[in-house]
Amino acid sequence: MKWLFLVASFAVLMTVSGCKKKETPPPPPPPPPPAPTASLTANPSAIERGQSTTLTWQTQNATDVSIGGLGTVEPSGSRQVSPSDSTTFRLTAKGPGGTQDATARVTVSVPPPPAVVGATDEELFAQNVKDAFFDYDKYDIRPDAQQALQAGAQFLAQHPNIRFTIEGHCDERGSTEYNLGLGDNRANAAKNFLAQAGVSADRIKTISYGKEKPVCTESNETCWQRNRRAHFVYQR
Repeated sequence: MKWLFLVASFAVLMTVSGCKKKETPPPPPPPPPPAPTASLTANPSAIERGQSTTLTWQTQNATDVSIGGLGTVEPSGSRQVSPSDSTTFRLTAKGPGGTQDATARVTVSVPPPPAVVGATDEELFAQNVKDAFFDYDKYDIRPDAQQALQAGAQFLAQHPNIRFTIEGHCDERGSTEYNLGLGDNRANAAKNFLAQAGVSADRIKTISYGKEKPVCTESNETCWQRNRRAHFVYQR
């Protein structure tokens, strides 16, 4: 009888346990809103003053999209622009999930003036061999610098008697010693490009001035960009 009592007690316990009301788990929190995505390109990225380029952008999960200089724009689209100077366009996409930026730089060069009849080699050199500009803390040859150097190489190939110096310059940021090294790398990067384009390296001298000879002394990006250059000087 004792075992019957134990079996009955266990059955009652299981019945009571099975009848206990299960607690409903709270619903999971809603997922956070997706963060916006944004892209912005300029094609071509290097133009001459007076020419135009096409900005193309795409965004997702954005409710407010704007581009500096253009104002509010549609979430995705394209537009032709014709900046008079080199410009970095900045897109800002805002949405419930946050803010996302994208940039595209358009480099604007000034076309060379028409050749002057009877001009000296030095005058022709100044008209056709243009400075190459660099990004901050870089000495890579940018696409716009490639165009300038290639045009200079074509002129120099037609005037093999001309010798010249490439000066490497930097903006005001960084130490004197660091900028001397960076300017040297920029001058040699321009020299190597010309050499690969067929200009004899024997015609080219290089020197670095670092940040000691700026062409612009204001502390802003426009001025700094003008100082980050490989400058060409005709040798008399």
